[in-house]
This record gives sequence, C-alpha cells and structure tokens, in this order.
Amino acid sequence: MTLDGVFDHTAGIPDEEVHDHYTNLLNNGGVILYGRITYDLMRFWQPLVTNPSGEKSMDDFAIAIGKIPKIVFSNTLKDTEWGSAILANQSIEEKVLELKKQPGKDILIGSRSLIVQLMKLNLIDELQLCIYPVVAGSGMQLFETINDRTMLKLVNTKTFSGGSVILYYEPTKE
Repeated sequence: MTLDGVFDHTAGIPDEEVHDHYTNLLNNGGVILYGRITYDLMRFWQPLVTNPSGEKSMDDFAIAIGKIPKIVFSNTLKDTEWGSAILANQSIEEKVLELKKQPGKDILIGSRSLIVQLMKLNLIDELQLCIYPVVAGSGMQLFETINDRTMLKLVNTKTFSGGSVILYYEPTKE
C-alpha cells in the first residue's frame, strides 16, 4: 500500500528486492487465499511460468505464485483455470478455522477484502504491510471498512533500498 493508505497494486511499483521478498514468502507459505478480483489480477503471472520474461525476480515470483496452493473465494467463478488453485466450498471463516487446525506452513492472505473480513473475525495472527514510498492521492483504503478500534503491536520491520518498508504487526488485546 502507499504512504496514504491506498491499497492498489498499481500505486506502488515493486522492485527486485520486493519481488524477492514475496517470492520467499510464497515459497515458505502453505496456502494463499484470494478473493475473485485479486485472483484475476494474479493470473497475470501464469504465462510467465512457461514464457519467462527474462527478469529473474519476476520469473522467480511467477514460479512461486504458480506452485503455492491457492484457495479462491468467489460467488461468480466456475473454474479457476489454474492447476494450483481451487474454489472455496466454505465461508472464509470456516475455511480459515479449518486450515488453522492443520499442521503446516503459514496461511497467506492475498486480497484486501479477505484481510478486512478476517480482521473483523479476529482471525489474523500477523499483518505484513508493505508500504511504498508513494502518495497515491486517491483510491481504496486498506482499512476503510473497519469501524472498530484494533490495536496492533509492531514486532518487526524490513527496509528495502528502494524505500519500501514492510511493517510486521500482531493484533493485541486491549
């Protein structure tokens, strides 16, 4: 997201370091959850698996996003058209509670709408917010539909040479 809180994949431009960070995150994750809109955007990476761009960080990210299992929450999609993706057959709450009971790697959330829903359900264990050094001026705010006060504890930071910063937060009990 941007410095002014806009959550839009086109507002900030990830550089090689940011792509590498997210490639590692995906390679170490167990599953990633998407809503339909973000899932459709992420399908951009499908062709790069078989037709690499020649830019190593982008190609590595494409391979990582291609490999990680994906669960898509959609009322309109009939087929994911991606071998590593399935359509959810449960509510987000039911699916996340089920996944949390299983041993394994982290559950990643790749969509703004799902982050907001899971925050409202108190099912987020950690937020990793990548802040781009950009003021977008307008756009969807990440937390615009959160109406309840939510306290977070900063547990880590990661700074990239291009000026982006990842802030790691855990929810706290007030």
